[in-house]
Amino acid sequence: MRFKLIGATAAVALLASGSAYAEPANLTIWSWNVAASALKSTLEGFNKQHPDIKITVEDLGNQQVFDKMLAACAAGGEGLPDIVSVENFEAEIFWSRFPDCFANLKELGYTADIQAKFPDFKRTELEVGDVAYAMPWDSGPVAAFYRRDFYEKAGVDPASIKTWDDFIAAGKKISEANPGVVMSQADLNGDSEWFRMIANEQGCGYFSSDGQNITINQPACVATLEKVKQMKDAGTLTAANWDEKIQANTAGKVATQIYGGWYEGTVRSTSPDEKGKWGVYMMPSLTADGPHAANLGGSSLAIAANSPNKEAAWTYVNYALGTNEGQVSMLKSFGLVPSLLSAVQDPFVNEPLPYWGNQKVWADILSTLPKIVPSRGTAFQTDADSIYKATQTKYLAGGYPDAKAALDDAANQVASATGLPIAK
Repeated sequence: MRFKLIGATAAVALLASGSAYAEPANLTIWSWNVAASALKSTLEGFNKQHPDIKITVEDLGNQQVFDKMLAACAAGGEGLPDIVSVENFEAEIFWSRFPDCFANLKELGYTADIQAKFPDFKRTELEVGDVAYAMPWDSGPVAAFYRRDFYEKAGVDPASIKTWDDFIAAGKKISEANPGVVMSQADLNGDSEWFRMIANEQGCGYFSSDGQNITINQPACVATLEKVKQMKDAGTLTAANWDEKIQANTAGKVATQIYGGWYEGTVRSTSPDEKGKWGVYMMPSLTADGPHAANLGGSSLAIAANSPNKEAAWTYVNYALGTNEGQVSMLKSFGLVPSLLSAVQDPFVNEPLPYWGNQKVWADILSTLPKIVPSRGTAFQTDADSIYKATQTKYLAGGYPDAKAALDDAANQVASATGLPIAK
């Protein structure tokens, strides 16, 4: 690493603080959609501090970033930009298959003090042993986004909804009081979103916390799948894909959407005429005194190991993700939920937001970050998720006698595909 006119002792001190000077550089970042736009929103603030580091953000689309990263890492890193956006959900695919493709951020200034700024559930999938492959970016603390007017017309106080059974009961009242309105929607045929949210809330996932065992058929996961079916059978959940949900939001045909906190920006930007009609409350649990926190979605930034500008790249990554200024600028502009724990203290986070009926939605959503249980993706996340989705479709259609039989079958399929043992 090259430093500008500073002695060795000072250089070490700066590196340890994560604020080493970097040579002038031109950096390129691969990202997608709103994430790319959010990164662009940080550049003005960053360049006030580092005018000699020029950054180009390329919006390639989510799938193309994933595919191009796989191809580049398979070619020894050839063709990678300086910085890439990586979804936590798929991150461990890269670390396990291509452990030399990305820089160890600890060697660039990612100290223990900086790491401690982020919750464990975000770091779990980004660090392997002594190597930190990426720095946490946005997260998806789950919340219920609801139509105040539909709830009020039915006489339902969202504060009274503590359990998923409460949610079912409230849904029946809301649909009865608001003809043509469904309580909530799930992509029951094409996604595992509801299962993953509730399972994570209950401390269960496809794999154990160390990634060495299959846990999809453990009791908490079985209880989760049972509850998803109960909600479907009760009419609380109706099938809808991403676009259909947005259409239902805008048309006033759905009372509640349960998603990661990043969905705030989706509701606000796609249904602007409903300002003041929406609110937020914490997700229900299986029991009234159970956990009420989970994560769905989120990403990170990694630096290519063969980048000639790693020091400059780290300077940017640490600004964008390791400071309130960087993270909150993306929250303000595009609703990307910070993983940075200190962001909850930012004045903007505690502002009442007019669109949400002057509720301090970010203070409420971010307060759940420390409570979220880490959930490993492992290198086999895509395999396990595909198997689960097929199992879910079959189970909801009556293809298994019960949820335990369904998830036992899924566990056996995951074991065959991965070679990992099923936890006892």
